[in-house]
Amino acid sequence: MYAVIESGSKQYKVTVGAIVDVELLDVKVGDVLQLDRVYMVADDANVQIGKPVLENASVSATVLGHGKAAKVIIFRHRAKERYRRKAGHRQQYTRLRIDAISA
Repeated sequence: MYAVIESGSKQYKVTVGAIVDVELLDVKVGDVLQLDRVYMVADDANVQIGKPVLENASVSATVLGHGKAAKVIIFRHRAKERYRRKAGHRQQYTRLRIDAISA
């Protein structure tokens, strides 16, 4: 069984027991979240698709921690003008473990 959920304006395909890194959420480590923006739930027999979300579906997840992704280098230059700018960015994330999918 798997589900497609939304968190932080991004969609994730999740299964029970999966570990997912989503955009940073304002929650404490160890908290249990109910993610109710579920777009699709599928198992072996049937598929349920929401318009746009499923009303009676939710995904339960436990917060494992917070962190920063690998650094992304931003480099700008203009040819023949001696213009160079270098910057870096590390996106913050929240790591979730999917406990249950209910439809």
